Amino acid sequence: MSAITTVIFDMFNTIAQDGTDLWRQTFSAIIEEQELDTTPEALRHAWDYGAGNFRDRRTAPGAPFISYLDGWAHAFAEAFIELNLTGDAMAASQRSIDDLGTRPLFPDSVEALSILGQSRRLAVISNADDAYLNPVVARVPVSLGAVISSEALRCYKPDRRLFDAAVGQLGVQPAECAYVGDRQFEDVMGSRSVGMTAIWINRFDRPADSDLPTPDAEIRDLLELPDVLDKLG
Repeated sequence: MSAITTVIFDMFNTIAQDGTDLWRQTFSAIIEEQELDTTPEALRHAWDYGAGNFRDRRTAPGAPFISYLDGWAHAFAEAFIELNLTGDAMAASQRSIDDLGTRPLFPDSVEALSILGQSRRLAVISNADDAYLNPVVARVPVSLGAVISSEALRCYKPDRRLFDAAVGQLGVQPAECAYVGDRQFEDVMGSRSVGMTAIWINRFDRPADSDLPTPDAEIRDLLELPDVLDKLG
């Protein structure tokens, strides 16, 4: 295996936090702002159905590109109908986008990225709209050689075009890249499709899906990464 000179990261739930409690705060804010007669749990449950459909549709072969802003607005519109609420679906989606832009970095991210940045190129590929990805990227304390969003390329991981764009911008070969992400489908399968080393960051100890590609390594936090890269490379 070639020496790993470049590490490319997913953003949310890899470098930056995006957990259930943070989303509950967003749904609470939407309910308060729009004076909706429901609970954060009920709204999230109803919204999840539409959001799940959006997630499935966006990676279907030949599917037209839909941004998160528009996809989530549609999910909120369906949720409001299901809950018999009169709400502003686009405003609810915009609140979600705004809140995502404030997501904090994981405590291990700052130290790990600082260590890795001393000897390797670093980059980000994220399924995200630029409106919320860029504010989080701005808080990353290291230089990134490329930041590739699904909105910019109008496609979603695991589409290989995102990974091809990153290696093109960085001027490297896929074999010298490791990709680190929290999802087997989008991250492990996507990076494997172009010949990158795939590292699954499994922060929440989720069971592996045997129907999806097995990662080259599995870690629980980013501070494990320098040693793992040395062994893999």
